[in-house]
Amino acid sequence: MKELMHIEKPALFSFNECLWFLDRGYDDCLFRISEGAVIKLISLDEQPVLFRITDAGNTLAVHLLHGEVKAPQLPLLRAYIMEWFDMDKDLTPFYDLLRKEKKLQYMQKDFEGLRLISIADLFEALCWSIIGQQINLAFAYKLKRRLVETYGTALQFNDHTYHLFHSPANIAAITVEDLKPMQFSQSKAKYLIGIAQAFAENRLNLQMIQALPDFLSKQQALIAHKGIGIWTANYVLMKTLRVPGAIPFGDVGLLKALETHNIIKERKETEKIERFFKKFKGWETYLVFYLWRSLAAPSFQDK
Repeated sequence: MKELMHIEKPALFSFNECLWFLDRGYDDCLFRISEGAVIKLISLDEQPVLFRITDAGNTLAVHLLHGEVKAPQLPLLRAYIMEWFDMDKDLTPFYDLLRKEKKLQYMQKDFEGLRLISIADLFEALCWSIIGQQINLAFAYKLKRRLVETYGTALQFNDHTYHLFHSPANIAAITVEDLKPMQFSQSKAKYLIGIAQAFAENRLNLQMIQALPDFLSKQQALIAHKGIGIWTANYVLMKTLRVPGAIPFGDVGLLKALETHNIIKERKETEKIERFFKKFKGWETYLVFYLWRSLAAPSFQDK
C-alpha cells in the first residue's frame, strides 16, 4: 500500500460524519467502508485506480491500493477527493444561520463537520435518481448493484470486488428487455436507456449544464429529457453541481424532517416550506442535507 498524499482538513470538517453518510447500512456497490476508511475505485485518465482514505488527525491520508498514479495525476486525485467531500467550503456562515433558528440550533453541534457528499459524474447521478424514483432506498441500491455488476467495470482486490459505474455507451446499446429480468419497470428502463443515449450522442453532458447561466436554465435543460422531473433535476443539481437553491421539494425524507421539527404540520404546506428555506438563502441544499441527517441515529463513532 503506497502513500500518495495527505490532504489538510478544513475547519468544521468531520471525516466520521462523512463516513456516516456513506455507511448508512445500504448496500452501495461503488465504495467500501472498512475499519474507519473508505475505499473507492475511480477512472483516472481512463485508467482504474483503487485508493483508500483514512483520518490522520489534521489531514486525510490517501493510499494507493491498485493501479498507477503518476506525479502529474496527483492534483487530479486530490481535486476529486476534495470535491467529493466538499472540502473547499467554509461552513461558518451556514452554522451562523443554524444558530439563529431555535429548532435547528442543535445541528451545528451534533452534526458538526458533515459535508454535502457529491456524486461527481452527472450521468451516474441521473441514473441513480431515476433508479430511486417511487421505490424505497434499499430496493434502489439492489437495482443499482445489478446494473453496475452487469454493465460496469469490476476490479478484484484482496477478496473484495470494486466497481466502476457503467459508461453511457454500455447502457445506450441495450434494450428494455435486457433490464426487465433485473426488476426494472418498463418505464424506468426506457428512461435509463434514453438518458444513456443522450450522453452517448453528446446531447447531454456536465459541461453543457455547467455552461448555462442560472439555476432555472440548468433545471429546464435537464427536465427536457424523459424521466427527469423537477425532483430528479434538483437532486442532481444539488449533488453534482452543488447549486445552493436546488431543493428537492416533495422529497419524502425532507418532508418528514420538516414535520419532525414542527416547521410544517402538513406536507402540502408548500408556501410555508418556501418561506422557511428563504432564511437559508445560499445554503438551502446544505439545510436539506442536515435535515436528512436528522432522521437517523447519531454518528457510528464519536467525532
